[in-house]
Amino acid sequence: MLLLTQGQRARLIANGQSRGDHVPVVKFFSPVGAGTWLFSELDEDGDTLFGLCDLGFGCPEMGSASLAEIAAVSLPFGLTIERDLCFEGRFPLTIYADAARVAGSITEDEARLEAAAIARASELSELPSP
Repeated sequence: MLLLTQGQRARLIANGQSRGDHVPVVKFFSPVGAGTWLFSELDEDGDTLFGLCDLGFGCPEMGSASLAEIAAVSLPFGLTIERDLCFEGRFPLTIYADAARVAGSITEDEARLEAAAIARASELSELPSP
């Protein structure tokens, strides 16, 4: 399976060139394990992705990963890492990260994501003005 469409690649690169808390563009997953990745940015090198990475150990974290290395993963039964064709990011990456830290894994549960968004907005409103 092609991990990135040209449109996704263009959006990821555009996000990588601008500052901000971007909505994830693509979700990758292991069809035989717990590995899940949400990516919002791609460096101009065309290989270095930035996003939320969850290898299934209960501690998802934001960081960088190599597209080439993810594409080269060989799983049992001849399977490879796949792109979730139905995924549509709805929240900025930090909201997914906050919800994942509470849940112990990347989640798309609306209630958890909404709660994380409300909590983050509350934290931001409590910060002193410069």
